[in-house]
Amino acid sequence: MEFYSFDDSYLQRLREHDFQTEQHFVAYFSKLILIKLRSRVRSSSAIDDIRQETFVRVLKVVRAEGGVRNAERLGGFVNSVCNNVLQEFYRSSGRAELSDEGIAEPPDKTIDLEGALVTKQTREQVRQVLAGLPEKDRRLLKAIFIEEKEKDEVCQEFGVDRDYLRVLLHRAKQSFRAAYEGGAVARRTHVEC
Repeated sequence: MEFYSFDDSYLQRLREHDFQTEQHFVAYFSKLILIKLRSRVRSSSAIDDIRQETFVRVLKVVRAEGGVRNAERLGGFVNSVCNNVLQEFYRSSGRAELSDEGIAEPPDKTIDLEGALVTKQTREQVRQVLAGLPEKDRRLLKAIFIEEKEKDEVCQEFGVDRDYLRVLLHRAKQSFRAAYEGGAVARRTHVEC
């Protein structure tokens, strides 16, 4: 890419909205801005937005009274404005990402009838399986899993220490699992008939 040497007459033509000068200005700096932004911004639409905002701001200052006075510094000025716009883009993107995280999803107000039916059936199956277990296993499983009592309280209620409670709980869960799976086989057989 060939670097262009800007002079006062070029700056004056930009101030006066000379079409060819504006086209040259945009074409020349678009290449430089693209090189700069490609490694810093992922989205091509964001690159275009940053590029356009840079041009708007630069041309506004160039056309303002007392704006850019030294034509040789136009390149540095465009680069500085592009850096500022890029920083603003980073800040606004960061805020957008943060604000999206803080927003809760609206609750789903649809009724899941199938899920409710499955849950009701499962609860009924668990109740039936528990009813078929020996009283000690049934009381222990209810205390731990349904009533959610503290294990120390359950130990006191059953008159055992924590180590033996673990053994009793393991046995009760095995009994429950065997009864539940046996009932599942019976239910499948009943459904197939």
